[in-house]
Amino acid sequence: MATATAPKPSTAKKESSGSSIFASLSIVICIVIGFLLWKFVMGDPSNFEGGGDPDLTTTHPLPGNYFGMVYKGGFIVPILIGMLLMVIVFSFERFLVINKASGTGNVDVFVKKVQGFISTGNIDAAMLECDKQKGSVANVIKSGLKKYKEMEVEAKMDTEQKCLAIQKDIEEATALEMPMLEQNLTVIATLVSVGTLMGLLGTVTGMIKAFAALSSAGSPDQAQLANGISEALINTATGITTSALAIIMYNVFTSKIDKLTYSIDEAGFSIVQTYASTHK
Repeated sequence: MATATAPKPSTAKKESSGSSIFASLSIVICIVIGFLLWKFVMGDPSNFEGGGDPDLTTTHPLPGNYFGMVYKGGFIVPILIGMLLMVIVFSFERFLVINKASGTGNVDVFVKKVQGFISTGNIDAAMLECDKQKGSVANVIKSGLKKYKEMEVEAKMDTEQKCLAIQKDIEEATALEMPMLEQNLTVIATLVSVGTLMGLLGTVTGMIKAFAALSSAGSPDQAQLANGISEALINTATGITTSALAIIMYNVFTSKIDKLTYSIDEAGFSIVQTYASTHK
């Protein structure tokens, strides 16, 4: 038994390691892209009056030019852009992984078909349906069906022990297949709060500049005051956008994972109950 199950944990570790590398690279790349977009696209002189140096406080964005306005948001902006890109990248990655785990067809229809085959005792047809469906859900159910067939020829255990063995096998298969669905969700969940905090940090730094302009000797420096307020508002807007998108995507993916887990539990319960009722 140990030899048969050894490859599963190894495969799970490889997938986990690959996911960690992907997450690390994605974070770095998104931050770099965010900086490049901020510096060379939004900070292009063509976005500012007279094509002047965008880093000068006396240089203002062209009227209605949002790229120039965002550039004036300050050094927190590229970080926020990078975080927004992270939400998008990890959302696409989780979408693909969860869809792959669901299999080729509708999960609810698949589970109903399997339950129908199990209720009639046609375990081979149920396993064939799992091969057609593919994905993590089908893999877990197929593992339980294989254990079902093994228990039918097992003579040393009573029915209750066999049912427990089938249930344990399904739980172990679930423990190996399902955790990969939650990988990188922690990144999205972290961006929910970090996005808001970074936005607030940008807001604070912008307001500091605004108040510094007001407290300057003589008449207030209107350019510096405008830049400070702009930095505050742009950082707030970008941070809120990042957090809002992260919350939406996190809830969507959590809901999908819960649905897949429920489908596995439903099919697993049918397998155990059918074996118990037909082997009294």
